[in-house]
Amino acid sequence: MKKFNPLSLTLPGLAVFVIALFILVRSLSARNAYEIVLSLSALMFLLVLFLAGRWAVRRLAGLEPVWRIPLPLGAGSAEEWLVMCPNTKIPKFFRLHFFVKGRFFPQGSSEGCSVFAETSMSKAAAAEGNTSSLKLKFPLGGVFRGETSCKLRDVFGFFSFPCGNKREQTLNVRSSPCGILPLRIDAQSGAEDRRNKNAADEERYYMREYAPGDRFRDINWKSSERVNTLITRISPDNQEKITRLEIHFRNYGTPLSPKIADLWLLDRAKARLAWFLRKVKEEKSSYVFNVRGAGRSWDLNDEDEIEAFLEELSVIPFAPAQNETSNLPQSDGEIYIFSTACDTALPAFLLAQQGRPYHLFLSQPPLKEKAKEQAAVQVDSLFLRDFPAGGFMMRPGWLKPAKSKQLKVSGGKMMIDYAEARL
Repeated sequence: MKKFNPLSLTLPGLAVFVIALFILVRSLSARNAYEIVLSLSALMFLLVLFLAGRWAVRRLAGLEPVWRIPLPLGAGSAEEWLVMCPNTKIPKFFRLHFFVKGRFFPQGSSEGCSVFAETSMSKAAAAEGNTSSLKLKFPLGGVFRGETSCKLRDVFGFFSFPCGNKREQTLNVRSSPCGILPLRIDAQSGAEDRRNKNAADEERYYMREYAPGDRFRDINWKSSERVNTLITRISPDNQEKITRLEIHFRNYGTPLSPKIADLWLLDRAKARLAWFLRKVKEEKSSYVFNVRGAGRSWDLNDEDEIEAFLEELSVIPFAPAQNETSNLPQSDGEIYIFSTACDTALPAFLLAQQGRPYHLFLSQPPLKEKAKEQAAVQVDSLFLRDFPAGGFMMRPGWLKPAKSKQLKVSGGKMMIDYAEARL
């Protein structure tokens, strides 16, 4: 048997052990039989709990709790994390406790906050293979890096024995949905006919799966044999045209030590971009998107590529402002811009478009002096009190009040999302 490990004692257990030992020493010197019996009983009780816990932990050495995490994770989601230990036997007066701990980096920022959440499972529930739920509600989007673990604890709170295997987790958290706005897309960027694709893409654009009514002579038997599915040739004259939308996601701001209010604005800009992509694709599947961010770009042709992009979007942080007007493609088509009030280079970027039509989706805080004018405007609020209530340890710098700042831009079509962080 392993030697006594004082780390298995919790703070209450350590206090009881020290007090009982002190009473035993004093009672022996004073020859007080009543105190001797009382202190020995307490120490024997702790010893029995310790031995029972150690014996159970040996049997649970290979315990693998099954975590069912709702994916994709979304901020503000009410979905619960479920954990199950199939047919696990634990001794009386003990319970299994499951932990999620690590650090959460809002919007992929370099400065994160500690996260801790806990749930427990009784002896009867563990023996029946039941599940236990854990509530972990992320206040905004970002990335969580931590681990899931398990401990065996007695119901009195005296001992805590690590058991099972820890599992590291890195999870992207998407922004919570934004409000619905009226949207009409009348793209002026022109259409691209699929017949202009090169020969290497011929099979992708000229063929599809067989459907009832297709002619048998149009079946490509070689391709069908290779993918184990009937593939039908399609005449190039029947191909519909696609429209490519140019989107600029301007995640420019202060990358070092950003305020929580600024991170919330970036969160709302990402939520609006996600809403835009899904809304447009739902209305017309022939639209494809070219999304340009700070330092890279994405081509999104279908829903799978959109979902993969949204997963990556959740961890994109602020980037330092840069002069990107010289790298823009020469085109007169319409563009769609998503930005925040932190983007101080936005007015210069809009001026450089030289009359090019654009739609601007801007996230910025409401100004107090315009409270009357904005009384009827919906404001997305991030409540800082939700952080400690949800198991998130806020950084002290986040509590400093941030000055409300708005960008003054004009021209084009604008949609503004107002957002603020408040206690």
